[in-house]
Amino acid sequence: MTENLSTDSTTVEATSAGDRYAVGDVTVSRVVESVGSIGMTPDQFFPGTDPSAWNGHESELRPYFLEDDGATTMESTARVAMQTWIIRSGGRTVLVDSAVGNDKDRPDVPSWSHLQTAYLADLAAAGVTPESVDVVVNTHLHADHVGWNTRLVDGAWVPTFPNAEYLMPAEDLAFWDPVHDNATVMGPGAHQVWADSVAPVLAAGQVMAWSGSHRIDAALTLEAAPGHTPGASILRLVSGGDEVLFVGDSLHSPAQVLDVHTSSCFDEDPAQAYRTRDRLFTEAADRDLLLLPAHFGGHGGFRVAKDGDGFRVAGWSGLSPV
Repeated sequence: MTENLSTDSTTVEATSAGDRYAVGDVTVSRVVESVGSIGMTPDQFFPGTDPSAWNGHESELRPYFLEDDGATTMESTARVAMQTWIIRSGGRTVLVDSAVGNDKDRPDVPSWSHLQTAYLADLAAAGVTPESVDVVVNTHLHADHVGWNTRLVDGAWVPTFPNAEYLMPAEDLAFWDPVHDNATVMGPGAHQVWADSVAPVLAAGQVMAWSGSHRIDAALTLEAAPGHTPGASILRLVSGGDEVLFVGDSLHSPAQVLDVHTSSCFDEDPAQAYRTRDRLFTEAADRDLLLLPAHFGGHGGFRVAKDGDGFRVAGWSGLSPV
């Protein structure tokens, strides 16, 4: 990473409902459910991480990606955002990932249990009602990406977005289905996630399973990007000569740009996750693409450049920081 990284504000429109980033004829904005410490130090979140990717880079990491708590870099805790990307494309509204959700029982992550957030009100402020959503993309099926798939109504979990098609990777549907009882780094709580946030949408007939790649419309294409989970995916947006990659949980911190080899403790296949990350960074550097990860606070997205045998962050998106 470098000092005084520039931000690109030329394609961002500030509105009363928040920033909208223009990509050709498509607009991108976000709703942040929460942002804060994940409660893990760098070497807990990223086992085996190289301290040189953190030490000496405090100005890029704090306050958006590392708590500004006065502790040393390696003793501070990592900071992440839970958020949904809103894409308006071809007259339709597409949501990318649905955060943690209200009322969910998450015994493995107590800070996610029985939340009462203003997520739906914040969506409404951005001009999105549940009924107006056409497509929900779950880049993978972890709890913090499927939570608002459903909401609690009269004691039952029902799809939050009644008119939407929910796009879920077939590999993740197979992996997380409790009937297969697959071992996972996420622990037994994953079965509860399936029960309250996936199964009700399947039962409602609103899920489309896809594999390999899936074209949503002329501008949007889902592509497999495994490692974090077997079905982990990215979303490619191409419009008007511009291109953006929504890279999900391919990375969780800018430190992984410098330390590309190190995966998070939540990656099911760390070696595959590294290969995916390296591939994405190489393409983004070669073609100057904006990357929008699922959990980046701050400006939300960044551009990457090659730096010797590795990479560095070359600049941030023009979105207002959170």
